[in-house]
Amino acid sequence: METRIVDRPAFRLAGHATRVPFVREGVNPDIRRHIVALPPEAHARLKALSDTEPPGLLQVGDELDPDGAELTYLHGVAVAGEAPGDLDVIEVPAGRWAVFRTDGAHPEALQKVWAATATEWFPSNPWRLRPGPSIVSILEHSEDFGTATCELWLAVEPA
Repeated sequence: METRIVDRPAFRLAGHATRVPFVREGVNPDIRRHIVALPPEAHARLKALSDTEPPGLLQVGDELDPDGAELTYLHGVAVAGEAPGDLDVIEVPAGRWAVFRTDGAHPEALQKVWAATATEWFPSNPWRLRPGPSIVSILEHSEDFGTATCELWLAVEPA
C-alpha cells in the first residue's frame, strides 16, 4: 500500500455539501445525483479556487453518524484562505494525514484501499485516526470515471 505521512497547516474545504446515506461498496447514487445536479460552471469555479493540498476537486466525507448510517458529503476543494460566502465550508485544523494512493477501477480500488487501511495499515503502523474529514483527491480519471488514480487523505495522530 503506497502511503505517505503529511503535516498540514490548518486549511478549509469549500464547496457544495449535502447529507447522504453511507454506502460501503459501489457508487453512492445520492452523491452521484448531488454532483450531477451542479452546473458545469460550479465545477470550474471550484477548480479555480483550489490553492492548497489536497489538490483538485475533492470528495469529502465528514460528520459520520455514530451508527454509520449517514454522513455529510462535500464536493469541493481545499483553500488556504477565506472561501466565498455562498459555499459550504469545513474548517480543518493543522495536523498529520496519512495519504494512500489508489489506482484502477473506480470506485472499487479506492474502497479496497479504504478497507485495507483498517485491516492492514493501522494495525501494523504507529498511527490512529483522529477527528477530521476523510478526503479523496482524484488525480486522474478516465472519461467515464471507470478508472481513476486517487489519494485518500485520513487525519491521523500517533497511537
